[in-house]
Amino acid sequence: MANTYTWNCKTVEVYPTYESLDDVVYVVNWRLLATSSETHVVDGEPVPYTSTTYSTQFLSLADVGTDFIPFADLTNEVITGWTEAAIGTDEVQKFKDHLDMNITKQITPTSETKTIGE
Repeated sequence: MANTYTWNCKTVEVYPTYESLDDVVYVVNWRLLATSSETHVVDGEPVPYTSTTYSTQFLSLADVGTDFIPFADLTNEVITGWTEAAIGTDEVQKFKDHLDMNITKQITPTSETKTIGE
C-alpha cells in the first residue's frame, strides 16, 4: 500500500496592511489528505481509501520585508512550503503517520460496530 499526500493551503488569513505591505499572510488554515493506492468498491466503482487532517498554522513575520510575495502571486505550492517549514519535518511526518494508520485501520479494521436484533 502506497499513500500519496495532497496539501490544501489555500485558505489564509492576512493583515490588510503590515509594514507598508498589503495582504500579508500570517495564518494558514491547512488540510492534508492521504490517498491510498488500495481501493474498495462503492456503488460498483473502485474508490481509494482516504484520510484527512486539518489545522491552523501561524507563520513567522520576521522576514516579511525581504521575502514578501504579493498576494496575487501566491500559490498553493508556495503556501504549502511555508506551512511545512513552520510545522517542521518531524511534525509533518507525524501527521502523515497518523493518516497512514487511519487508512490501514480502514483496510483491516480492528473493531466493528454491530446492531443487536430483537
